[in-house]
Amino acid sequence: MNDLKVAITGGTSGLGLALVREFRRRGARVAFVARTASAVAEVARSQQAHGIVGDVARKEDIHPVALQISAALGGLDVLVNNASSLGPVPLALLADTECEDFAQALETNLLGPFRLTKALLGALAASARQGRGAVVLNVSSDAAINAYAQWGAYGASKAALRHMGAVWDEELRGEAVRFLCLDPGDMDTALHARAIPDADPATLKRPEVAARELADAVVHALATAHA
Repeated sequence: MNDLKVAITGGTSGLGLALVREFRRRGARVAFVARTASAVAEVARSQQAHGIVGDVARKEDIHPVALQISAALGGLDVLVNNASSLGPVPLALLADTECEDFAQALETNLLGPFRLTKALLGALAASARQGRGAVVLNVSSDAAINAYAQWGAYGASKAALRHMGAVWDEELRGEAVRFLCLDPGDMDTALHARAIPDADPATLKRPEVAARELADAVVHALATAHA
């Protein structure tokens, strides 16, 4: 994986940070995106990765971010759409969810990945044509499949992300660009703590374990992209 080129959104905390560390541990070149400049600078320094300040929920940030990813890595083999928004916190019933909060979840969890993937498809397709394979990993949740009360904004956005990835996988199968949509499980992260404050961290998966599992899935998909 020494020459693998990986981009990760939401890369300064939780699963995103664990993914940055895991892919760097495997020798990949990594560019990551997050909103807070100071956190981006710290992770970039500690992980020897390319940090990019941007918000995938903002349409105007997408093309600058995509250009910086391509320039920093000299191409792209793997895109991990990890950045996520829970929607309103504390979690609310759909009937009590403000339209603006619902829209924010869609902007971050669905439109952001759509726009960034679209902007980077050329780089991914070029990697696939070179025989390197190309993978887009959309980080999902069991809320994309199961209906949970008070998880409406998050669940609806993740369900749409899951189906969008499946359609793209079908459309680009002939180009050897693979799309994965994987649920890492309930993890001990700040996002999970905001959603369920009284959860026992001892019962939750460690982000580094989930990152290792997801990286293994990406490597397998790259190996079979041309099969």
